Amino acid sequence: MPAWLTARIQVLVLPGKQVQRERRGHPVLASADHGAQPPDADHDLKLLRRAQQGDDAAFEELMSRYSDLFHALASFLVGRSADAEDVVQDTFLAAYESMRSFQARSSVKTWLSAILLRRAALCHRRSSARRSAQSGRLSDASRALLNGNTAASLTAASDVKMDVLAVLQTLQPDHREIVVLREMDGMSYQQIADVLDLPGGTVESRLFRARQELKMRLKDYKD
Repeated sequence: MPAWLTARIQVLVLPGKQVQRERRGHPVLASADHGAQPPDADHDLKLLRRAQQGDDAAFEELMSRYSDLFHALASFLVGRSADAEDVVQDTFLAAYESMRSFQARSSVKTWLSAILLRRAALCHRRSSARRSAQSGRLSDASRALLNGNTAASLTAASDVKMDVLAVLQTLQPDHREIVVLREMDGMSYQQIADVLDLPGGTVESRLFRARQELKMRLKDYKD
């Protein structure tokens, strides 16, 4: 693995970058930042094609385009910021190692997202031994949101964030993944089907069950 890649990933993902994320607030906002200037699929493909031909700067630009979004998604998938950083690092390293096998049957984002999910699943299984089952009560801010009060202050956002992260960790793995892709990243059903390699009908039914489980877990916390 080239030294430049490891060093650049550390700049993009590790603590200095995390300070910037914390200043922006809730992890979902990292995804929202990308919403203002969404990664362009055609440009992503051009960057990856250049990287396949040995243009390291192109791969570095590709990482820059997705580092914040992927950290936000990884945070929801694995629950801890340090684990999320590891997941994003592993995702980019794995993508670099396997990029020459990419044949554009899907978008670059779909390909990268699938790698991210696999790395997050491995991380979650490794950390399950130390993660006790989450239990307790929702914060006042989260209870207010569940009761329909959407005027929660920005100060309370961190409380809501921690509640959401905790509840997500209690979901079945396939439910956690599909909720994060749909609700946090805003993927279409077809994009989710491509990432998870599932039929469209399965995506709809799994998402329905995942939402039901999430609702039940949130009620458990609320009560």
